[in-house]
Amino acid sequence: MQPPPGLRRQGENRVCRLHKSLYGLKQASRNWFSTLSNVLQEGGYTQSKADYSLFTKVNASSITVILIYVDDILLTGNDEQEINRLKSYLLQHFHIKDLGDLKYFLGIEFSRSNQGIFMSQRKYALDVLHDAGLTGAKPEKFPMEQNCKLDLDDNEKLHDATKYRRLVGRLIYLTVTRPDIVYSVRVLSQFMHEPCKSHWNAAIRVLKYVKGNPGQGLFLPSNNNLQLKAFCDSDWGGCRTTRRSVSGYCIFLGPSLISWKSKKQTNVSRSSAEAEYRAMANTCLELTWLRYILHDLRVSQVGPSPLYCDNQAALHIAANPVFHERTKHIEIDCHIVREKMMSGIIRPAYVSTKMQLADIFTKPLGKETFEFLRSKLGVLDLHLPT
Repeated sequence: MQPPPGLRRQGENRVCRLHKSLYGLKQASRNWFSTLSNVLQEGGYTQSKADYSLFTKVNASSITVILIYVDDILLTGNDEQEINRLKSYLLQHFHIKDLGDLKYFLGIEFSRSNQGIFMSQRKYALDVLHDAGLTGAKPEKFPMEQNCKLDLDDNEKLHDATKYRRLVGRLIYLTVTRPDIVYSVRVLSQFMHEPCKSHWNAAIRVLKYVKGNPGQGLFLPSNNNLQLKAFCDSDWGGCRTTRRSVSGYCIFLGPSLISWKSKKQTNVSRSSAEAEYRAMANTCLELTWLRYILHDLRVSQVGPSPLYCDNQAALHIAANPVFHERTKHIEIDCHIVREKMMSGIIRPAYVSTKMQLADIFTKPLGKETFEFLRSKLGVLDLHLPT
């Protein structure tokens, strides 16, 4: 850090010694989190090994949980005295503001009732629509045409690629509470470097779908058995450019959807069974991580978590300990799935293609199928008239 003007004498080559991290430096956020973590651990809280931003404190039958995002903190628990003590403790070390019950956090709106918690991004969605000038547009029933295939062969390039990147970036954050647009946004994000007119039109269609139900979100019911279950699926060779398969999974805690993903696989699969098996391996890793998180929250899992797949060949590979010619090149994924089976973490099970909920994350679907799977995910609009 250079000395300010007037403090440097002629002929001197001095710099200022930094005693405290300044706002805006690369190290500022890390130093802040380190300071906050040390204060919480000195107060008796334990930092989770699975998620370093999660802190817990357990006393007999009471539990207090802290979740941190930079300088925004969520605090919950079943011990009112411990929560008040923690607020006083933090006030002694930092300047904090108590905003009361959780209603709005990082652009996500929360509504609570006896039936459960509803989370959505209605205000954020309306802001995106307003900036795009689509508040008066005709809404769409589903985000992407069933036979829509986007690639880089379109020669009509956008003159201003910045507006496309800005729009897709905002849609990516909207997927925090909108799993119904995850696949469409994943496809659009592949063309950030050189978007075309067809890509822009597809992005506008997603916005028109959001316009039809901007208040749509996830409902987390209060009646919950707190047991994990997962669905995984893949679209073999779904990418027209690289011929890589698209994997998708969704994980439920009881009836509540808590984790979902749509991602192109890193390797080209030579069969649909191989593509499905790689999807199973990725889901196993996510299930393992979620079980660690639930263990920190003192939520026990009774027995292995069911992992539903609609490919019989992939299930036979998981159950058969013998490597065949068609599976030896995916040996690592085979070891991952079988290790989780032997340790009692997962239990592969068959589900029909019609009831495969992860299908919505792997390919564009028709209106009827899309709306059916969306309802099964627990996605609804609290603002619609009953």
